[in-house]
Amino acid sequence: MRDGSAVTASTLRQASASGVQGLIGHRVVAFQRLALAASLLALAACTTVPRAPPASPSETLSGRLSIRVDADGATPARTLTAAFELNGGPQAGRLDLSTPLGSILAQARWEPGEVVLATPRGESKFADLDALTRQALGESVPVAALFDWLQGRPWPGAPSTPAAAGAGFVQLGWAVDLERFSDAWVTAQRDSPPPVTVRIKIDRP
Repeated sequence: MRDGSAVTASTLRQASASGVQGLIGHRVVAFQRLALAASLLALAACTTVPRAPPASPSETLSGRLSIRVDADGATPARTLTAAFELNGGPQAGRLDLSTPLGSILAQARWEPGEVVLATPRGESKFADLDALTRQALGESVPVAALFDWLQGRPWPGAPSTPAAAGAGFVQLGWAVDLERFSDAWVTAQRDSPPPVTVRIKIDRP
């Protein structure tokens, strides 16, 4: 009887220990899953920029753009592709660059006396839009002129000349190609080093 009691007690202790270990194991797995979910949420929060209210006066142009900066000496070529939304006008407006899923990668805002670039790392202020686009896109892009270029016409704020061949014009050192404007495509190229090419597909109703 004593031997039987000892065996029974030992078996119960082992079963109890196994049950405790199993319970602890389940809790550890649950904790790891919660930690992973929290990490993913934190990562998502760190890679987006809150949307600002639309600029005023309200004019909105949207679509997709790609910017290629050719190699320059030891600096390799760079390419940026993003969806864009351009609001407002040359004096006060906003340019959003976003991923295909709609998360804002960078947001430029400007008004008299203030030019701001917001990214997931924070906000930075600049003296003008040229300095801002150089920081955001890698090279200066004439954002103020884009409101007119994307409408198929020169910007009235600077002189322009008709293109030597085909549809388009030259302005601010950029050759604006409107050959495919009927298909909602606009291409702008700057030849001064490093050469830059901007291709834009405009959303149309």
